[in-house]
Amino acid sequence: MSTITASRISEVVEAVPTGLFIGGAWLDGDGGVPVEDPSNGSILAEVADATPAQGLLALDAAVAAQKDWAATDPRQRGEILRKAYELLVARTEEFALLMTLEMGKPLAEARGEVAYGAEFFRWFSEEAVRIAGRYAVAPSGGTRLMTMKQPVGPVYAITPWNFPLAMGTRKIGPALAAGCTVVIKPAAQTPLTTLALAKLLTEAGVPGGVVNVITTSRSGAVSEPIIRDPRLRKLTFTGSTPVGQRLIEQSAQQVLKVSMELGGNAPFVVFADANLDRAVDGAMLAKMRNIGEACTAANRFIVHESVAAEFSERLAQRMGAMKIGPGIDDGVQVGPLVDAAAVAKVSELVADALDSGAKVLTGAKTVGDKGYFYAPTVLTDVPPTADMFHQEIFGPVAPITTFSTDDEGILLANDTEYGLVAYAFTENLTRALTVAERLETGMVGINQGIVSNPAAPFGGVKASGIGREGGLEGIEEYLETKYVGIAL
Repeated sequence: MSTITASRISEVVEAVPTGLFIGGAWLDGDGGVPVEDPSNGSILAEVADATPAQGLLALDAAVAAQKDWAATDPRQRGEILRKAYELLVARTEEFALLMTLEMGKPLAEARGEVAYGAEFFRWFSEEAVRIAGRYAVAPSGGTRLMTMKQPVGPVYAITPWNFPLAMGTRKIGPALAAGCTVVIKPAAQTPLTTLALAKLLTEAGVPGGVVNVITTSRSGAVSEPIIRDPRLRKLTFTGSTPVGQRLIEQSAQQVLKVSMELGGNAPFVVFADANLDRAVDGAMLAKMRNIGEACTAANRFIVHESVAAEFSERLAQRMGAMKIGPGIDDGVQVGPLVDAAAVAKVSELVADALDSGAKVLTGAKTVGDKGYFYAPTVLTDVPPTADMFHQEIFGPVAPITTFSTDDEGILLANDTEYGLVAYAFTENLTRALTVAERLETGMVGINQGIVSNPAAPFGGVKASGIGREGGLEGIEEYLETKYVGIAL
């Protein structure tokens, strides 16, 4: 049972503005977009449904605020972000509950996301005052070469439903630190967290028009005019590769600076010399974080044949023992998937694997008669030709296949169009470094199941994206380099 009362839920939900946040004001939309609780199908709230014209109105506000915000002292921008960090941490319970209600993750994980998401504000509050150029003497000696960094300009940020807070702070933080204004469009499934964040940013001192939020059920119709508007200078998106490809095509007309954090198909490679205690612990983190609904989730388990049986049994025991239920209930470790379509996709991928000869060690079924629950699942003998080895599962399913040599294991790991993250477990330092160099991904976790860190550059290669978020590199995505030649 839950210790969260119905009155507490109402209090937190009703405190969130449900309008469009444009130019520092809350505006009505064209009708409402219902926000569903995936644990039971009930409607939590309705938020404003923006029209394409209102999307452009939000861009108008960002453009109008751009000059003054870019001219704001870096220290002041940093202090505002620092205040936002402190407010977020102080309101951990409210934001955690909102995320659990909107997308289903257990409260303990939602609290972790608040800590992670808030850290982007703290990190970039510190980076705001470290934006620097350089000065050099030309090789010929007659000219001085000066480079300076300037904000790229108004930003359009599109965020996904699986990390409703952190994907917003990961984009808003560096944009504001760099001196850019923002229009942000959260996913229709999880708009409440972003709307609550906009309210908090106003309290932290963000001026009207610097951050604007539009919610809509017509994502493509609202986004395209914004992206094709010549006043927009930056597009940042987190979501699926097919959608990202369409957005890149649209952005080409204005030659926008883009950063894309797209799909993943993360291999989790366990070598013969791996410490299996660490490997199973890492697998639980890499697979079950966020109910498997993460682009960084381990999607393919590639395990050396000598340890595959033991690893599979131990992983199945751990996953099969997890408590399933609404995220607000005490002790729950596995909440619902985000919607009915997510359950259907996972079920279809599992059915295909079973038809291809895979065996079930645990799970492989839906749970309950309401909500969108799917049991944690471990499959063995999954052939590399199975659909789930080529598509993101985005659910609590661990498919296992085996390899016999290092070359074979790395070949299997790289056999995908995606290249976001890979995980490798080995006790041999030489093998770890060699494997890290050979894996075709933007990030590698060695003997660990989580790589995300605000102080590190997050991003992929191949069809997994363009650009980096977080780390020293993160703010560069929102800056242009200007060169000035000075004759002496």
